Amino acid sequence: MAEASGSFEVTAFEPVETEQREGAVFGRVRIAKTFTGGLSGRGEVRMLSVGDASGGPASYVAVEHVTGELDGRKGSFVLQHAAWDATGVTIRVVPGTGAGELAGITGEFRLSVDASGAHTFVLAYELG
Repeated sequence: MAEASGSFEVTAFEPVETEQREGAVFGRVRIAKTFTGGLSGRGEVRMLSVGDASGGPASYVAVEHVTGELDGRKGSFVLQHAAWDATGVTIRVVPGTGAGELAGITGEFRLSVDASGAHTFVLAYELG
């Protein structure tokens, strides 16, 4: 597997709707990101989340369309996010979504956030 690493910045966080239910708060959000490093380009995220009534840690699912350049190859692909409370997140490339020079891509995206709030990533991938 090849690996690309770098950082990203959340450039927009737009709540679309919020719904309060007994014991839970549901939300739908649009997010925009800018990637730099081995992956450079932008990400457009559609996220559904739920938190407890007090605003505690949210679980979420999301899909993210990434467009840009990965280690010199131009194209796009989709990431699927799934997180359960604050214990971690799983983010994988959705098979069959690669386009352009990234057709056939598979892999896993790992992210980290440091104490200052800076976001870094490692994308372990294969091109089919």
